[in-house]
This record gives sequence, C-alpha cells and structure tokens, in this order.
Amino acid sequence: MTDDTRTPGKGGGPRRRGEIFAACLDLLAAHGYDLLTIEGVAQRANVNKTTIYRWWPSKSELLRDALLNSGLLAFDLPDTGSLAGDLTALGTRVQDLLADEHKRAVVESALVGAVRHPAMRDLVSSFLEDRLGRHQPIFVRAVARGELPASFDPSLLVDALAGALWLRILVRRRGVTDGFAQQAVALLMNGVAGAGEASAAPPA
Repeated sequence: MTDDTRTPGKGGGPRRRGEIFAACLDLLAAHGYDLLTIEGVAQRANVNKTTIYRWWPSKSELLRDALLNSGLLAFDLPDTGSLAGDLTALGTRVQDLLADEHKRAVVESALVGAVRHPAMRDLVSSFLEDRLGRHQPIFVRAVARGELPASFDPSLLVDALAGALWLRILVRRRGVTDGFAQQAVALLMNGVAGAGEASAAPPA
C-alpha cells in the first residue's frame, strides 16, 4: 500500500483521490452504507488507511466528497433554447444515468442509507442541493426568456421530474420509453392535456 498524502491532488486531497473515490463508491454500491468502511476503501484503493483518515475523518465525509467530486453521477448541462427542451434533456440524462447498473446501485444505496442514518441523510441532501445549484443556469435562462417568473422556486420542477424517474425506475422497477421525460415535462408544464399531446407527438 502507498501513502501519498505529501502530494496533494487537484482541488485538495491525496494524489490518488480518484482511486479512493472510485473504491468508496464501488463498495457503497456493492454493500450499502452500513458495511462501508474506511479500512475497506483503503484496501480496495491500495492506500494506507491513515492516508484517508488524514483527509476524511469519517466515512460520511469521504462519501460526500466522492459523490460530489468523482464525476460518476455528473452529466453535461443542456442548453436547448427553451425551458421545456432543457428539462426534457435533463430528464433524459437522469434516465440514462439510472440505466447504468453501477450508477443505479450507487444511487439506490445512498437513498437507502439516507432513510436509516442522519449522517447519510444530510449527505444526500447536500448532494441534491449541489446538483440544483449546478442546474441553476437552466432557470436563469428561462427567467430571461420570460418562461418563468423570477420568484419561481426551480426545485419544484427538478424534484418533480427527478422523482418521477426515480419512482419509476428504482421503486416500481419499470422501464421508461424514449418519450417518458418529454411526457413528464409536458405534464409538469401544461397539465394532463399537454402530456397527452406529448405522447402522441413523434420523437423529435
């Protein structure tokens, strides 16, 4: 095992922080939050456990940084020229992310852990707030185009869209069609009639 605390990586942390983050998320996906340990992460990443403890005193702090900074759950922010187009593209990206078995297992383990452990619940909340902040340009542009009032809370749309996908894929274990995100966005923005029109429209 190696100890590379003397060579900080980009953004702070040990030089092999990428391997540490990957090991942490691999073990979370495989065993859940309860069985995740810093010792296990150190062994999988082939680093000394003291290396990890010097930067992350607890597994929840390590996991928070891994979720936020590993890039595993990241995707490019869409800019289609309309709020509906951006939300549809955003929903499609979430759909594609959850279609990946490993990424879906990470998300599931994080959500299950959040139900049982306050530290994990705070971690997941912090992660979702971070993602909402990264999505903010979508809503800034929508306000500038007159599609949303400046006082609108964008978390309502994000939570509703992500919740529809998470419930469908993670809880009900049902697949989603190519037009699912488009229909969900139409339902959110235009009501039931709009969703029906979206389902009848040919794919763009």
